[in-house]
Amino acid sequence: METVQNIKQRFEIIGNDPKLNRAIEKAIQVAPTDISVLVVGESGVGKESIPRIIHSLSHRKHGKYIAVNCGAIPEGTIDSELFGHEKGAFTGATNTREGYFEVADGGTIFLDEVGELPLTTQVRLLRVLENGDFIKVGSSQVQKTNVRIVAATNVNLFDSIEKGKFREDLYYRLSTVDIPLPPLRDRKEDIHLLFRKFAADFAHKYKMPAIKLSDDAILVLQKYRWSGNIRQLRNVAEQISVLETNREINSLTLNSYLPQEGSNLPSVIKDKKSESDFSTERDILYKVLFDMKSDLHDLKKLTLELMKNGSAKVQEINTNLIQKIYGSKESESEISFEEEPRNAVLNNQPNEDDFEENEDNYLFAETIEEEEVLKLEQKEIEMIKKSLEKNKGKRKAAADELGISERTLYRKIKQFDL
Repeated sequence: METVQNIKQRFEIIGNDPKLNRAIEKAIQVAPTDISVLVVGESGVGKESIPRIIHSLSHRKHGKYIAVNCGAIPEGTIDSELFGHEKGAFTGATNTREGYFEVADGGTIFLDEVGELPLTTQVRLLRVLENGDFIKVGSSQVQKTNVRIVAATNVNLFDSIEKGKFREDLYYRLSTVDIPLPPLRDRKEDIHLLFRKFAADFAHKYKMPAIKLSDDAILVLQKYRWSGNIRQLRNVAEQISVLETNREINSLTLNSYLPQEGSNLPSVIKDKKSESDFSTERDILYKVLFDMKSDLHDLKKLTLELMKNGSAKVQEINTNLIQKIYGSKESESEISFEEEPRNAVLNNQPNEDDFEENEDNYLFAETIEEEEVLKLEQKEIEMIKKSLEKNKGKRKAAADELGISERTLYRKIKQFDL
């Protein structure tokens, strides 16, 4: 059986961190089996080494090894890439094509950034994991494949599951064995070893003496956070090797190549509003709607009073109401009922003499009320639709978000025929 040290030399893995050694040990132990493996760790920690170790030590080592970056393939073509397609299955499909699962039959497929897979592709992948079945795009014929799947991700799949972006059953099928890789900042003793290895590689590549770090530069190197992990460390070593004429690098020179955390890096912008943001907007919208309803009711009441009693009398009785609707600050633009004929104010509504006390007198008020209810219903329908779409049709989640019971939501859906 291969030892950890032998594997490190064979695959050029630098470092003696206990967590790194444990990850390699787990890879050696699971390699002879066919169980699925999920490699987890931040971007740039070297996750691609683990599936290569597993494949090389397995009985599939003479079969094909295919590495697929799931995040780099467009959503519209990833099913075709993985499972193949029939001629004429879609525009541009001029020939039948074999997918990776067909080509790698008897070998190993490494699915990097598996958390980026679309949900429809996740369903197809789950079927392959369960019984080895897959169907080409545009075909109805079930085909068999015998592949070992090793997946990797740099995102928290539990968060993706909660957000509905990753299937829980697929997660448990992929993660029969988890192999976590530590970030570079947790491997402080290995950082300088890696830097020296990269410096030697670039010295050989560019045919120049290797750079060396002073003691104070080594301390800076070990204290830095390295958000990009090994990939970032390698880039820094290459930059210094090419650009610096002095082969002795002190802390001041090294710092000039290290971006300050949070300043020169692009900020992460959330592409989706949080639940609390949505709830706050909903509450504000409700308040605005109810305030509008109250104002319309007051305006309707004032209009009816004008129609019945005349402007002078109404101003005397409803001073507070008029100030609420039109404002209390007197200005040249302020509306004065005394200076204009009543009929002008009411846009030629009937005169007082023509006004009779019967149900028809409230036709205007009822029209306003009806339009008001219709507008509120439309807003309510829009909010229900938006919440249902946001929660992918899950009524309980939508009801919780809207602040109503699931039974009330069901009744609203039936009422508005949604």
